[in-house]
Amino acid sequence: MYAHTDHFRQRLHQQGRYVSVPIVAEAIKQGQLRWNTTDGWRFALVKHGVRYVIVVGDTETQSPVVVTGWTAIDDWETARAEARWNETDLQTIRLRADLSGHRDEQIPDRIRPRSVDRAFEIGGHRVVTAAGERAVSCVDCDGQFRSKDDLKRRHCRR
Repeated sequence: MYAHTDHFRQRLHQQGRYVSVPIVAEAIKQGQLRWNTTDGWRFALVKHGVRYVIVVGDTETQSPVVVTGWTAIDDWETARAEARWNETDLQTIRLRADLSGHRDEQIPDRIRPRSVDRAFEIGGHRVVTAAGERAVSCVDCDGQFRSKDDLKRRHCRR
């Protein structure tokens, strides 16, 4: 069992993350292992059509620690067919991945097809969006954002 960083522990309880301590253990034991020069070891586990990626760092600590984790859609049809996921879960995973994958650019065309009515946290904001909208909206401060950088640059005024 690896220790967890504060960063990971904070994100573990955020809505829309879908990463849990049991998934971390399973990914480390059974997932594919890849080295990434920017943030340590990455363990990837595909389950129910969704890829879980767990990052373990080992360079600045005496023993390996779980740094972060996220999800991405691996197979849309498989994920949709699984009872584990509902449409909001899948849209949330895809929207979060799009925002993170293109963090410094505005992505209104990737946001527009998503419908996420259950707020999830990203960049200190709790966001939702509706199909056809070109931005995510914070349910607390009413801000509208088209990129992850925009979300991180402006603090929520809850």
